[in-house]
Amino acid sequence: MTDVILNDIFVGKVENPKEFVDSIRAQRRENKLPNVLSVMYDNSYDEVHVSTTRGRAMRPLIVVKDKKPLLAEAHIKKLQNNEINWSNLVSEGVIEYLDATEEENALVALREEDLTEDHTHLEISPILLLGITSSLVPYGNYTNPVRLEMGTKVSKQSLGLYAANYLIRIDTDSSILHYPQIPILNSFVYDTVNGNKHPSGQNLVIAVMSYEGYNMEDAIIINKGSIDRGIGRSTYFIPTVAEELRYSGGLVDEIGLVDKEVKGYRTEEEYKHLEKDGVVYSEAQLKSDDAIIGKTSPPRFLGEVEEFSIVASTRREASSIVKHGEEGVVDMVILTENEEGNKLAQVRLRSQRIPEVGDKFASRHGQKGVIGLIVPEADMPFTSSGVKPDLIFSPHSIPPRMTVNHLLEVIAGKAGALAGEYIDGTSFEATKEQTIRENLLALGFKENGTETMYNGITGNKFKVQIYIGNMYYFKLSHMVTNKLHARASGRIQLLTRQPIEGRAKGGGLRLGEMEKDCLVAHGASLLLKERFDSDKVVLYVCENCGMLAVNDSFRNRQFCTRCGSGVEITPIEMSYAFKLLLDEIKSLGIYPKIKLTSKY
Repeated sequence: MTDVILNDIFVGKVENPKEFVDSIRAQRRENKLPNVLSVMYDNSYDEVHVSTTRGRAMRPLIVVKDKKPLLAEAHIKKLQNNEINWSNLVSEGVIEYLDATEEENALVALREEDLTEDHTHLEISPILLLGITSSLVPYGNYTNPVRLEMGTKVSKQSLGLYAANYLIRIDTDSSILHYPQIPILNSFVYDTVNGNKHPSGQNLVIAVMSYEGYNMEDAIIINKGSIDRGIGRSTYFIPTVAEELRYSGGLVDEIGLVDKEVKGYRTEEEYKHLEKDGVVYSEAQLKSDDAIIGKTSPPRFLGEVEEFSIVASTRREASSIVKHGEEGVVDMVILTENEEGNKLAQVRLRSQRIPEVGDKFASRHGQKGVIGLIVPEADMPFTSSGVKPDLIFSPHSIPPRMTVNHLLEVIAGKAGALAGEYIDGTSFEATKEQTIRENLLALGFKENGTETMYNGITGNKFKVQIYIGNMYYFKLSHMVTNKLHARASGRIQLLTRQPIEGRAKGGGLRLGEMEKDCLVAHGASLLLKERFDSDKVVLYVCENCGMLAVNDSFRNRQFCTRCGSGVEITPIEMSYAFKLLLDEIKSLGIYPKIKLTSKY
């Protein structure tokens, strides 16, 4: 007898498990049982599992009987004439939903011609192997699966028109591409998800070649003339929100001009853009540390201060300011109330971002890279017909990654641009490469996508043919302006006396073990002296007992708290973090003895 388990609970036994499973499936296909029910016979444990639980991922498949799919031509014609719909196919048992457990007992064919006697189901379309985002990648079946996944990741980071009503929204970390375009090479899924209403890239002319070594290791080279004409330009929006919070005891925050008596008052220069209501005006040009919304808060610790006391009336500064390293123009100011009826001020800054060295771009095939050089248009290589590429891509990025679809898009985009038509690049069902080659020949170009090109600086003809065509490129949200990080001396942590962490707070950059090795390998090991003494401290050590001694600079004498005066006491440099470790060890009752030896 075989155990039957319904939703992980034992409910009984059956004699013939395979017949039992077949009968349940037959009844489900006849619509006598719910189509979300799944049944599976586990041969290794001799158990039948029946599931009806929520939250299971289920996918539709065409049922196969005797090497023939149940979905016939008659069904397809009726679907096209709107005589039947998807639900009818499911209720008739032509299509059924399988979850992960039931797939264990199923053998699914990718195409109808692959069907054998053992097959139980047929994929509706091979593209259903992919998710929505990965099915947007053209010629997705011609690439490495890892790169396909990377292609889906970069498309999520691309800039475009994320929402048509962006002007009346306050979104964090949002950017708008100024001239987004619809791709020439497309998947049918693009239209299904309304991609035309939210484009997120631009069709560029790309040449696959090296140029002065500036596009090594995934870097790309961009034509300055193309940037001047608007390629990759975007606007970055920075939102700021301030509200009047209410505290216990009837104390409230106040949005308004900050009085000079307030604790923590900044310089007048920083408040100069604020109007009478304490909020900045539209189209004001702000830079780092400028106040956006003036606000004061009640004192943090009241204690037992009396009403008429001077201290009680002292408020503290709590204005919203432009973060370090940011700047922009005030785009929108909103004055409203929150759910509790408190005053709420929202200000949005905008900052135009023109592509610069270090900005990140990517194709839909996971070939991402940063700008390594921006070349004047006069120096760009050109074809015999005078076409100059917008972008130069390194040929070394293709062979190790096996992104054949990247190369296919170049010629498909070229053929589509020349003919003035969109080309279908849906995975598994795309326009054949041979068709694209024939179209290029008919248009008067070489079928392999190469052209004779000339050096823009010398005018000499290149000895090799250059692969050139059109490609859809994304500008990604990783812009060098948002990541630029540098500091001299600044704020430090109280405990370790090391620089604080975080770019926004003006913190330091940690130099690790590997970075240290790089400096040593470059022969710049003396630089480590400067890098590694961010928490340098000079301490006096007693050479007799090895403990830290006292340096009384006022009386100009040194002595050891353990050995007294008259012993050899030497000043040494050490990291404050190490001194902290010594203190921690001493607090555990362990005696950390420092033994000094001569440097010379």
